[in-house]
Parts: sequence; structure tokens; C-alpha cells
Amino acid sequence: MLNAEQITEKATLETVTAIHHWTETLFSFKTTRPNGYVFTPGQYARLGLSDERGPLWRAFSITSAPGQPYLEFFAIEVESGAFSAMLKKLKEGDPIGIEKQSYGFMTADRFSDGEDLWMLATGTGLGPYISIVQDPTVWERFSNLIVVHCVRHANELAYQEQLLALKEKSPFNSLSAKLQLIQTVTREESTTYHPVRLHGRITTLLENGALEKHAGLPITVASSRIMICGNPQMIDDTRRILHKRGLNPCRRVLPGQFVTENYW
Repeated sequence: MLNAEQITEKATLETVTAIHHWTETLFSFKTTRPNGYVFTPGQYARLGLSDERGPLWRAFSITSAPGQPYLEFFAIEVESGAFSAMLKKLKEGDPIGIEKQSYGFMTADRFSDGEDLWMLATGTGLGPYISIVQDPTVWERFSNLIVVHCVRHANELAYQEQLLALKEKSPFNSLSAKLQLIQTVTREESTTYHPVRLHGRITTLLENGALEKHAGLPITVASSRIMICGNPQMIDDTRRILHKRGLNPCRRVLPGQFVTENYW
């Protein structure tokens, strides 16, 4: 268990305040928020835990909104993963280290223009989007917010109720953006119609046009700005598909149409 002596000057010792298990391997947890901690939706924090080998630090996207008094994270237990094994054993009241600085560049302000913000995720890559869709500035900047969450099995569709509630009634009633949730499952196919659910990988649905058809919105250079977060293979394949359609990554000095973040 991490203790004060193992915390560097770059971090503070915080407390786990809540844990929610979505499945046997997927879970979310909340912690106290370090005093003065600042982040932009889409960024990640570095968390610290300790075992007999000493302290370990890992990056986790923040799912909570900037205005909330706690920090929330979405995690998966990784087989043979030393850090995730410690995470899985966390209990309310346990200590956890959090670095004072936030990190990452997969934020909506990377885009200088665009009408439609597509947020493509596999698995726990959904995490940063939960924070982004709770940010009123994103609802002000874009006309359409499209969250696409791909998982193997339907029981892995975390944060479903929260996203559907935002879809039905925006907390920012004076703003004009529309939120869509599109879920897709790869290992099982429903025999009944589901209004927000498809079957197949994100890349397959991009190539055959099913994703855009379901959203009722084309992906174009002029209007579409795209975030891609999840497993590296999905990201690489999606990048190639977008490149073929004339879309380019955002660079420091050159505006583009998409940004990416690998989840391992």
C-alpha cells in the first residue's frame, strides 16, 4: 500500500472514495481531488500504487468533469498486469498517489473548426469522452457530438445510462449541440432491434458506411473532427481509413481532422 514516504514532490496522497464494478474485469473508481488540480476534458492523470516491489505509476484518463470535487477513472484488469492487479484490490478508504500535473493532448481545443465531433472508442478508451461530453464548451463549439463505443460483449457497455440520459436531455439546455450514442458489439449479435447498437468493429463500420448511415452524418474533411481512443490496432487501421478519405492528423503547426490516443 502506498504511503506518504513513497510520494514524490510531484504528487499527493489521495483517498479512494467509491468503486463501481461493471463486469468482473471492468470497474470505475473515484478519488479525492488534489487541491488546485486542473485538467482539460480528455486529459489523463498519473496514478501511483505500491506493493512489495515498491511504487508503480501509470496513466489513466479522467472520466469526471472539471467542475466535480472528485476524480473518476475507468479501468480494466489486465492479465499479468502488476498495476491493474493492485487496482483491482482497491477498497474505499485506500490511499492512492496522484501526480499534481495533468497530461495529454486529446482535447477538443486541438480542433480549430468543424461541425461534428466524432469520439471513437474501444473498451476503456471511452473514459476521456465521458469527461468531454460533460464540458459545456464542447456543446458550444460543435453542432453534433457522436460517441461510438465498441466492445466485445454487451455487458461491457459501461456508462450507458449516463450517456443515454445526456442524449435525451442535455444539461446545457441553452446550447444547440445534439449528442448521439452509437454502441457496437463484436462477439455477439442481437436478434432484436436496438436503437443505438450495431454489430461489428469500428473499422468495418467505417469501411462499409454503416456508421455514418446510422448517425445520419457523413464524415468529411470540412465538417468532421474525430477523436480515436483505444487499442493500437484499431487506431492504426482507423488512421489508414481516414487518410484514404483525405483526413489528416492534427499537428502542432498544422490543423487537421483527427487526434489519437493509444490505451497500451
